[in-house]
Amino acid sequence: MDKFRMIFQFFQSNQESFMNGICGIMALASTQMYSAFDFNCPCLPHYNLAYGLGILLVPPFILFLLGFVLNNNISMLAEEWRRPQGRRGKDPSVLRYMFCSMAQRAMIAPAVWVSVTLLDGKCLTCAFCTSVPVETLGNASHPRLSQGEIQRVLARIPCKEIYNGQQLIAHEVAVRYLRCISQALGWCFVLLMTTLAFLVRSLRPCFSQAAFLKSRYWSHYIDIERKLFDETCAEHARSFAKVCIQQFFEGMSTDLVAARCHLPRKAPADAGEAAEKLLGITDQGTMNMALKSWHRCKPPLHLHPPALPTGNGWAGEGQPPTPPSVPRRETAVYYSWV
Repeated sequence: MDKFRMIFQFFQSNQESFMNGICGIMALASTQMYSAFDFNCPCLPHYNLAYGLGILLVPPFILFLLGFVLNNNISMLAEEWRRPQGRRGKDPSVLRYMFCSMAQRAMIAPAVWVSVTLLDGKCLTCAFCTSVPVETLGNASHPRLSQGEIQRVLARIPCKEIYNGQQLIAHEVAVRYLRCISQALGWCFVLLMTTLAFLVRSLRPCFSQAAFLKSRYWSHYIDIERKLFDETCAEHARSFAKVCIQQFFEGMSTDLVAARCHLPRKAPADAGEAAEKLLGITDQGTMNMALKSWHRCKPPLHLHPPALPTGNGWAGEGQPPTPPSVPRRETAVYYSWV
């Protein structure tokens, strides 16, 4: 249990670790889904190709979309992409980094499904059983069989119990031929995915490490800023509700006292603290205006230090003061005197 607790805490440490854990779980789920899936080829000339390629390509597409749905950053990316310009500009490199990061994680489960499917060989055997070279592997001069009848016989290769073309081509030969091709494609696909991942991981720091660090930093900043804004709104809503409820009960107490129902009144200790957390926003219209202002014109990413007072008052209106430059030589002489 301690190991599982440590793994769970690692997944919750940051957003990337959490999404890596989700992608790993989806990859394991894809293999379990394929092993539990009951593959039944229709064994018909016009349906085998659609069924085999559908099982090979449709579930990976669903898993790809599911990877985007389970990613918490998809809503943040859409919000950042669609929001107005406002007082803060939108960096396209940050948006590209967020999209590429989500796409890379969402591709893990589909890649696992395609790899397992090709290595198993059932889908490719069902889809391309009518393309088996009978001239090379079988008896192409079998009498009294037209081209359409040959196609119908070859379409029954995945269904061993109803296959009746042993005189045309042996069932074991056709299945082994198609399965070998499928496994070769599967290993080539695994090698291609591994090579691409290696190249992306190893060559990216050699070309755009500074741009990558900048995009990664600001994508983390957007995520943290959104979480802190949600927490601040939740805390304000809690304080707002507490003050509203306290005012309601104070009003009810006043009405009861006016009706000659003398009740003990005790001022709540946390009323002032809850009122301070409202930060001056004490009605619904002002709060809605603040939320719309946050969406339309987010504050610029520039922190202004407080202005320092001078002899004639405050220096600079909204501009940071410039510290006086002190020559290093004079400082060195001063310390030498000491």
